[in-house]
Amino acid sequence: MTTNENGNYTGKVAFVTGAANGIGRVTALAFARKGVHVVVADVSEQGNQETARMIEDLGGRAIAVKCDVTRALDVKAALSKTIETFGRLDFAFNNAGVEQKNAATAEIEEEEWDRIVNINLRGVFLCMKYEIPLLLKQGGGAIVNTSSGAGVIGIKGGAAYTAAKHGLIGLTKSAALDYASQNIRINAVCPGYIDTSMMDRFTGGTPEGREQVISEEPIGRMGQPEEIANAVVWLCSDASSFVVGHALVVDGGQTV
Repeated sequence: MTTNENGNYTGKVAFVTGAANGIGRVTALAFARKGVHVVVADVSEQGNQETARMIEDLGGRAIAVKCDVTRALDVKAALSKTIETFGRLDFAFNNAGVEQKNAATAEIEEEEWDRIVNINLRGVFLCMKYEIPLLLKQGGGAIVNTSSGAGVIGIKGGAAYTAAKHGLIGLTKSAALDYASQNIRINAVCPGYIDTSMMDRFTGGTPEGREQVISEEPIGRMGQPEEIANAVVWLCSDASSFVVGHALVVDGGQTV
């Protein structure tokens, strides 16, 4: 295993949730291009298997595991498979998440609130709960959690999503303080509007919907998943060794 000031990852192992598409898939591929062995985890078995095949096509090593991040048994089993296959865990990208149905706060159904919070916040807690002991055994590592621009500002019609993503930043900061002295760095990435299938659902998949979203981006376009992947890979690298408990906003200036 080698490391240098540019963050060489050869021989290390990453666990990526929400890896069946979008930011998770692209980040898994970015890790693989750095020589990292990747465990891709998602509830979507077909998309997840496709991500693993894409990594293998690059010449990398990957395994796909089905994992519902709201189920502790799933998370533990996925991480056990990680250790069984690769013998170690160095990086975790806790990215699995879902969007909320647009609704004013008092109109959000209780079941919808629970769904959003269970996946977007509790799911990350469960992942960290079982990742951290493995990193401690390894002597350290890095975790990146996917928050959102909605983690730093309010979003009209998105109270459940916004609350979960704000909470995720708080969770990240507290966990970072708990383990910083034990060589585990925990940070969050906060994407703005990124051109993914989730964004297609958010905009309704119409040109008008896309134009509305783009009009809210000072940079004049949506971001690409690769731009988030680059941030995540950097946060896991030696190049970011003094970055702890940070919520890195990558949003084209939307929340400035």
